[in-house]
Amino acid sequence: MDPVSFFLIFLAIVLIGAALFFGADGASGIFRRRRRPDGSPLLDGFDEPVASLPPVLLPAEASPADVDRVRFALGLRGYRMDQVDQVLDELRDQLASRDREIERLRAELHAPAQPGESGP
Repeated sequence: MDPVSFFLIFLAIVLIGAALFFGADGASGIFRRRRRPDGSPLLDGFDEPVASLPPVLLPAEASPADVDRVRFALGLRGYRMDQVDQVLDELRDQLASRDREIERLRAELHAPAQPGESGP
């Protein structure tokens, strides 16, 4: 293949690629165009991804078992799993401690007064 044919094929591939890239950007809006405070346009990257998984939520009255059941989706650039597990373990332990204290105080409140103790 002579150099002129190679150059023309290369040029055609580059032109088709450029047309596809810029055509896809205009049609799908991959890049967002915002305005800077001074009014000039700002091209700041990709749109935020659409969430395809349900959110990870704890109930309003979370129990230690609820924390044990929490699972996060894996992501390429996510949080370190060992740190998330450590925080969730600590949260579970704090909830369990709080629940034990609440039960102890409730039992103390509802326990009959012992003889010899003065009541209010």
